[in-house]
Amino acid sequence: MAPGHETRAPAPPYTPSVKLLAWTLVTGTLLVTGALHDGRPPQPSTGQAFSTPAAPAVGHTARAADSAVRPLRPSPPLRLRIPAIGVDAPVSRLGLDASGALQPPPADRPNLAGWYGGGTSPGSVGTAVTTGHVDLPTGEPGVFYGLGSVVKGMTIEIDRADRRTAVFTVGAVEVYDKERFPDDKVYGSVGRAELRVITCGGGYTRGNGYQGNVVVYATLTAVR
Repeated sequence: MAPGHETRAPAPPYTPSVKLLAWTLVTGTLLVTGALHDGRPPQPSTGQAFSTPAAPAVGHTARAADSAVRPLRPSPPLRLRIPAIGVDAPVSRLGLDASGALQPPPADRPNLAGWYGGGTSPGSVGTAVTTGHVDLPTGEPGVFYGLGSVVKGMTIEIDRADRRTAVFTVGAVEVYDKERFPDDKVYGSVGRAELRVITCGGGYTRGNGYQGNVVVYATLTAVR
């Protein structure tokens, strides 16, 4: 699970469950497949992929930079904010069910983000995984309905239980078909503090729901 570059590093601590986690995410059993509306959530453009240079930072953005930020000790996340798209959500710890699949955030709380508590804490060394619904079967937008409109340079803030706020800068936003989901790329670690924010995306059919996932890649660039 390499983080968007060719560099490989030792697998994260939750490696045994990673394949199941990836499959749960991309099949939509976690992140809702049955929306009843005809509109589609925004999807990332090719300009937000790793292969395209970032545009100059504006608005709620920050240049990802060369700032050396010391990673934090592990501490659970409490709240996730993406100011540029109006996300300000409480974070719930997610675990695995008996089959080893990631349990979903409750469908009756569309504004709740989830964090895989068996992995890395946001701000600590490694790749922290956060997820949330894009929409609900009723058609109501979920917490990450607008995730596909995130662009490089935007910031993601995570308040932690230790009263520190980890600030991440987006380096890429990509969408993957469920049959070709690059779990090594998405979940891997290169020895620094990384964050992934994942929701459903890609093509959509009423019979099978969303056909892939939107993945935001971000790196720790500040601590408050």
